[in-house]
Formats: sequence, C-alpha cells, structure tokens
Amino acid sequence: MSQRSALALVADIGGTNTRVALADGEVVRDGSIRRYANAGFADLETVLRRYLDETGNPGVSGVCVAAAGPVRDGVATMTNLDWTITGTGLTAATGAAQTAILNDLQAQGHALGRIAPAHLRQVIAGPKKPGGAMLVVGLGTGMNAAPVHETPWGRVVAASECGHISMPVRTDEDHRLAKFVAEVGPHAHGFAGVEDVLAGRGLERVYAFAAHEAGRTADKRGAEIMADVAAGETLACTAAQLYIHLLGQELGNLALIHLPFGGIYLIGGVARAMQPWFDRMALAAHFRDKGRFAEFMGSFSVEIVEDDYAALTGCAAYLAGGGRG
Repeated sequence: MSQRSALALVADIGGTNTRVALADGEVVRDGSIRRYANAGFADLETVLRRYLDETGNPGVSGVCVAAAGPVRDGVATMTNLDWTITGTGLTAATGAAQTAILNDLQAQGHALGRIAPAHLRQVIAGPKKPGGAMLVVGLGTGMNAAPVHETPWGRVVAASECGHISMPVRTDEDHRLAKFVAEVGPHAHGFAGVEDVLAGRGLERVYAFAAHEAGRTADKRGAEIMADVAAGETLACTAAQLYIHLLGQELGNLALIHLPFGGIYLIGGVARAMQPWFDRMALAAHFRDKGRFAEFMGSFSVEIVEDDYAALTGCAAYLAGGGRG
C-alpha cells in the first residue's frame, strides 16, 4: 500500500485538548475525529491507546502528531503542558513504523491549499500570489507563527517560537504595557513577549493593564472580556482596541520579515473571537502602520482559518508525502 493511500493516525495536541483521527492518505476520514481533555491523561501515548481501543484497534502504518511546543531532534516539549513526545513513544503506543512530529503551526502550514474556501474569512484585503510564500499565525492558548514555502522538492514549513520574542512597542502606552507585563501579576517573568500580550492569557493581561491605567484593579477571563466588549463596556473595549493595535503591529512585523505574498492565515480561538472587531478597531491600519513602507503593506492579504481540523489535515498530508521525524 502506498503512503498516499495508507491508513494513518493523526493528532493535534493543544494546551487544553487533543484531537485524534484516522486518515486515508491525505484525507482525514469522516466521522473519525475524537477530542480528549489533556487533564485526564498522563501523556499522549495514553490518549492514542485510548483512541485505538475505542475505534477497534485498526492497524495504522504511520502516525503524525502536531504539538503546541518546540520540536527538537524529533522530540516535542509542550509549552503549556507537562508532556514530552518522541517517535519511540508513538511507535510503542500505535505500532506504526513511520512516525512524524510537527510543531502545531507547521501542521497548519501543511494544510494550506487543502482548506475549503468556505472555511476562510478575509480580514485584510490584498492580493495572493499563487505559489508565493505564506505565513500561518496561531492565536490561542499560545502564540506562534510559521512560514510556508513551495520548493521544487515539495513544501517546506519552517518551525519557530516567535511567540517568545519581544512584544511590539510603538507608542508610550506600549512601553508602559511592556513594563506592566514584565513586572506585575502572577505570570510576570521579567520579560514582555509577544505571547504575553497576544495569546488568550495575553488578552487578560492587556485588560488588567487597561484597568491599571484607569486607576482600578480588575482581572477577568478572556471569555468574560469578550462578552463585555460585545456589550460595549468601556474598559473591555479599551483593552480590545489595544490588543488589536498590538496584533496589527506584530502581523506587520512578521509580514516584512517573511514576505508572504501568498497570504497570511490566522488560526486559533482568540483570532476568531476578535474577528468581529477587526474592521471597527482598524486592524488593517495598524498592520500597515510602517511609515514609508505603508503602501508596500498593501501587498499582503490576511484571512482567518475557520476549520477546526486543519492541523489534522496537515499531519495527514505531511505523512502521505513521505514526511518523517
């Protein structure tokens, strides 16, 4: 049986939940996707064994997983979860001879071009060059991005941990926010990174800062903040506006670094929650706020991926193309 038609096991491991499915070559099998809460399991291997038991122990020839954390020398260390994932562990859990471990953003990158147009929503208009470089940006429990390049030897999706670089600082308010994030609160660690202001908990920190600026002390969960934004509550709207300013700045920085003329693609729950406010709070203007390069920034489009299972598709495509490691 060829790799492109072989039965495979694919998994998308987030900070909170893991999705597991079967794939026939590049195609995720309908009805095979199941979700497991990570808190109920000691490690990924236990999740995979549970899934195989529940699905009748189908024989799989390969397994590919997408992990929300750095992958080094074939070993994934989860950023927001105490799991370590190895190829040896995947083989022991599944019996598959072919194994691959991707960063979750890499898996999303391999899914691009295989996502139905109905699952893409444009948030910044711009051209998309066929075959051009692309960029996938994750805004959820964590924050990260990965560039996607087509080569004569196939697609290359480079891993990164750019969520942990310094947050963008453009204004005096940004400077005050960076100092607040670095020094105040239970999650402060002496450094204000991009993830510290743009991930789910980042929105909560931005809200706490907005309250601090207003002479108040207020802490709320992200869902509560977004509900307050929808209700027009002043403090929440101030925090959302600051968040979108920071997001636009960082997306613009990444666009200039990677030149993704094939498009920028946002994924994750925070991106979706913020989407209704992007136009009203001028995401495009913040994205293009690059001085003499403002006009050049019109060279890029930004879309949100609304396919919850895109990482599984990316894992299947990578494995079917012979990917290992």
